[in-house]
Amino acid sequence: MSPKSKSLSIPDAMQPRFQEICALTDMLCEEKLNSEYAILCRELTATLARKRPSPLIGGQAKTWACGIVYTIGSVNFLFDKSQNPYMRADDLCAWFGVATSTGGNKAKQIRDLLHIHPLDEKWMLPSLMDQNPLAWMITVNGFIVDARSLPRPIQEEAYRKGLIPYLPEDSSSNENKL
Repeated sequence: MSPKSKSLSIPDAMQPRFQEICALTDMLCEEKLNSEYAILCRELTATLARKRPSPLIGGQAKTWACGIVYTIGSVNFLFDKSQNPYMRADDLCAWFGVATSTGGNKAKQIRDLLHIHPLDEKWMLPSLMDQNPLAWMITVNGFIVDARSLPRPIQEEAYRKGLIPYLPEDSSSNENKL
């Protein structure tokens, strides 16, 4: 089963701003990153557009676009040379024509507003989800365990309750991915 996708429903009043910001994030993702980043950036933009009042109303679209990509990049180790894709934070901000401090501050504002943390499974690239230990840890009878190592009925219940991002294909094959 695939990971749950987030809603892209946007209030009518926010549609133009959403489209303006997404046009920028889509261009960067197409040129420098990948489609997974583009999808998550659109989902994060939609989440911000639905906030009441939406913070996207104020400020420049390029600053919001930079902060959105910076936020998703931070969760997914975009700034780590060992990752693919990789991009330096200053290069990301320069692409949008935004000072590095401005891009970083906007990303912090987004993280604080939406309570986004490192390894946040809600904003992790689907291709990295298997590598995120926090996404799979659940408590069973007082013990913290990796849900991928549990029997299928327990995995199904954990998924139904929203404790894990998706049902692993086969728990025995997932043990080799760690």
